[in-house]
Amino acid sequence: MKNGALAAVRGLAMALLALPVSLVLFVLSIVFFAVTFPVGIVLFPLVTHLVRGYANARRRLAHEWFGVEINEPYKPKPRFRGGLVGVFQRYRWAVADPATWRDVLWLFVDATVGFVLGIIAFVLPMYGPYGWVLAAGVWKPIHDAGGGEWYTFIHVVSQNTADNAALLGFVYAVLGLWLAPRLMRASSVVTKGLLAPTRERELELRVAHLTESRSDALDTQAAELRRIERDLHDGAQARLVAMGMSLGTIEALMDRDPEKARRLLAEARESSSKALTELRDLVRGIHPPVLAERGLGDAVRALAMASPLRTEVTVELPGRLEAPVESAAYFAVSEVLTNAAKHSGAQRVWIDIRHEDDRLRIVITDDGRGGADASRGTGLHGIERRLGTFDGVLALSSPLGGPTMVTMELPCVLTSPRR
Repeated sequence: MKNGALAAVRGLAMALLALPVSLVLFVLSIVFFAVTFPVGIVLFPLVTHLVRGYANARRRLAHEWFGVEINEPYKPKPRFRGGLVGVFQRYRWAVADPATWRDVLWLFVDATVGFVLGIIAFVLPMYGPYGWVLAAGVWKPIHDAGGGEWYTFIHVVSQNTADNAALLGFVYAVLGLWLAPRLMRASSVVTKGLLAPTRERELELRVAHLTESRSDALDTQAAELRRIERDLHDGAQARLVAMGMSLGTIEALMDRDPEKARRLLAEARESSSKALTELRDLVRGIHPPVLAERGLGDAVRALAMASPLRTEVTVELPGRLEAPVESAAYFAVSEVLTNAAKHSGAQRVWIDIRHEDDRLRIVITDDGRGGADASRGTGLHGIERRLGTFDGVLALSSPLGGPTMVTMELPCVLTSPRR
């Protein structure tokens, strides 16, 4: 019932948006396109910009209010020249993009079908209580004044007919509250049919995304190789060189000063131990041994044990994943846990890992203060780039006051059963 009432109110909001805004933008689009010179050439790109902004706002509402996700279909905006040439370029760019005309068609549909569905979703559940008002005695002064009140097909002229109106009002209220969410979802589906990318555009966007992900992967790999080289040069390599020089000195001192040779030998042994530790840390940073030996679930449990936050881990993986996917998921979880410990103010973290429908799904939730924003830092953006290499996605929900929920999905298959 609560969801139905909320959907009814949102239906009224959609109707109030659909009729005036959509109709005005539709008329402006047609008028300024029809007046091709000179007014239309100058103003049509501006109207297109307004239409796209409004369409994007409706895409967000469709997702946030009714659970219908609609991606943007627009082609990237090129760099325009200045002056009159730039004006013509903007006009040609706006006219040539098929998404522009799908937006214009949607404006007309939204001002008609969207308006009607929104009004019905609001009026039907609201009309029910009016039957109860009539039954409460409002019918009588109307009848005494010479009026004849009709409640749909019931002519209310007595208390008996007023009671019948109340019963019918109950049916309207229940039916309206049940129907309102479905009507608004249907309206969002209609919106998606026109505002979502076409199949051809989906393929273009996917190719562009994979191209960008491949470029990011190459950049990340190059940066990782530089980091490994730097760590080896400044750490283990420097210690091994120093140890070699010490061994040469020890060899020269063995006969002349055995005591000093023993001291240098002890220092060389300590340096070899530190070099070995640094090499192990470096290998662990490249691919943790627990991940290679035990798989993603136990590797994440090891991260949870090392985290300063109380962390609960739930894993449902009936098999092993491919090594690159496991590595990407592991380091993504590690980055999220590090961010939670540093910035969230949380006390507890919950990690849920499962494999469903050929997708690895990881949900990390903390009880911190919220307010996380992927655009304000490089950590979450880096995770998006890492997941994007495997066509994965990251979704962030972090309202002020918390909780913060990070959801990661990676398309993958299980390679072997877990033992």
